[in-house]
Amino acid sequence: MQYFKGYYYKCCSKNDSIAFIPAYHCYNGKRSASLQIITSEGSYNADFPEILFTETEPGAIIGKNIFTSKGIRLDLHGGSVDIEGDLRFGCIRPVAYDIMGPFKYVPFMQCRHSVFSMRHKVNGTIKLNGRTLIFKNGTGYIEGDRGSSFPKKYLWSQCFFENGSVMLSAADIPLAGLCFNGTIAVVMIGKTQYRLATYLGARCVYDNKGGAEIIQGRHRLSVKLISTDGKPLKAPDNGKMIRTIHESLKCTASYKFEENKKILLDFVSDKASFEYEL
Repeated sequence: MQYFKGYYYKCCSKNDSIAFIPAYHCYNGKRSASLQIITSEGSYNADFPEILFTETEPGAIIGKNIFTSKGIRLDLHGGSVDIEGDLRFGCIRPVAYDIMGPFKYVPFMQCRHSVFSMRHKVNGTIKLNGRTLIFKNGTGYIEGDRGSSFPKKYLWSQCFFENGSVMLSAADIPLAGLCFNGTIAVVMIGKTQYRLATYLGARCVYDNKGGAEIIQGRHRLSVKLISTDGKPLKAPDNGKMIRTIHESLKCTASYKFEENKKILLDFVSDKASFEYEL
């Protein structure tokens, strides 16, 4: 059996950003688990023999570290990382319905994506390798992936803005011997959610420099990576964490969202998250 499952918890404050990836992987019947941590300064990995997923998603216990929809408790000492602390979350803001749409019923997909919270409040304190990270009315985002492998080619980005959040993902998806470009995106402005997806008729064009444009009927979402400083992370390849990818947790990118050529969003952020392998 070749399989992986993991969550992605992103937490941002005025001055600091950090993300946690607790994950399970299985390759040829050999099970293992890991906790990856990424900041704007670097990335860290700790291996574990097992991980316990809670019945209610998202939720996981790995070692002494606990991840839920209500917060995170950290207690990890050894290797290249020394971290402890507690973060408390406000009410999560999930997407209106499963981000995979009808594709959630399709068997044998290489990777399935989930979005558990587009935006929620984060409060608490973390001590990481002697440095204190303080979150006071910070902002958080939670998503997840499961399957056998990350797509060979893909682009992903997430960013907060005043009273909102945007996420998008585009990838080359192998299915039944064929390959097609699939995309999903959610733009949340206040209480309103806009969704663009392949199963809703969206088409995406992206380049190898971190630019993408998604067009769906009267809506158009554009993103452009301006500057990046990617940190290495491990990713699954047939359930085995042997692939190295690079993510910028805090970089500069521009976002533009239009409806019937009316601009609803147009901003540049130096706190964008970006990842692409093209």
